[in-house]
Parts: sequence; C-alpha cells; structure tokens
Amino acid sequence: MSELQRFFETWDTEAQQTLNLLRSLPEGKYDFRPWSDGRSLGELAWHLAEVDAYMSSGIVQNGFGAKPPGIERPRQIKELAPGYERVHRESVARIKSIADSDLDRTIPFFDGRPIAVRHVLWGATLHHLIHHRGQLMLMSRLAGGTPPGMYGPNREDSLKMQEATKQRG
Repeated sequence: MSELQRFFETWDTEAQQTLNLLRSLPEGKYDFRPWSDGRSLGELAWHLAEVDAYMSSGIVQNGFGAKPPGIERPRQIKELAPGYERVHRESVARIKSIADSDLDRTIPFFDGRPIAVRHVLWGATLHHLIHHRGQLMLMSRLAGGTPPGMYGPNREDSLKMQEATKQRG
C-alpha cells in the first residue's frame, strides 16, 4: 500500500468518526461558548470542514490563502454533519488528483515557510482535525451533549458494559 493510499484510508476512518460526533452535537447549542473569546460549538464544528477544504485546496493550488468554494458555515446544528460530509467528499476528490511523487513537493504554507505536501496531509489536515475534534468533544459535554466514543467507549458505554458484567457475574 502506498503512503497516499494509507493516508486516504486513515482520513476516511477519521472523517467517519467526525461525522459521528457532528451528528451527536446537542441541538440548540450552536452558539454555546464556554469562554467569551473562543469559537462557539457551531463555529468549532465547522472548522473541521474548513481544515479539509483549505488544506486540500492549498495542495492542488500550490499555496494557501484563497478561500475554497462552498465552505460558507451552516448556522444550525443539524446542517453541520451533511455540510462536513459534502466538504470532505470534495476535499478527497481534490487530493485524489495528486500522486505519491507529489508528497515531497513543497508549497508555501500560510506563514510563507515551505512545507512538504506530506506534512500538510498528515499534520495540518489529519492531526489538526483530530486535535480540534477532541476540543469539540469536550465542548459538547460542557453543553450537555453525549459525544460518541472515538478510540474506545465513551463514559456512558463504559457504564453499560460494567453493569452488564455485574449482571452476568
């Protein structure tokens, strides 16, 4: 399996996890903001789509700065998951246009420093997504939501498993 194929496989898995989280966000809490100068729940949720769009566009355009098409932020919780799914699909299509040989190509990042496409994909896209998704999970909890487990069961699922073990034992 090539590195690019591995990236796509991992990115798809993480995108599905992101969709699960977006679908679980508490309705009516779009504007929830645990600190006054930070993003709201809805703004942070949409940033996950922005990451995919900006990074994929920057790679195919050989630089960053131009706003990708179709990334206007939805204003309701129920619109976030379908919007993210669309933006992610478009981002995947953009990246499918590159080859493994492009991974070592450098492009100017937002701050002007050169960065290899490989690092944009794995770091600025995938790891950045995971980082903000963790923040969103905490914000969801603070807003009264129940985010799904990502790499293991969430608190509610763990309690159900413990209870089932007690009943069997």
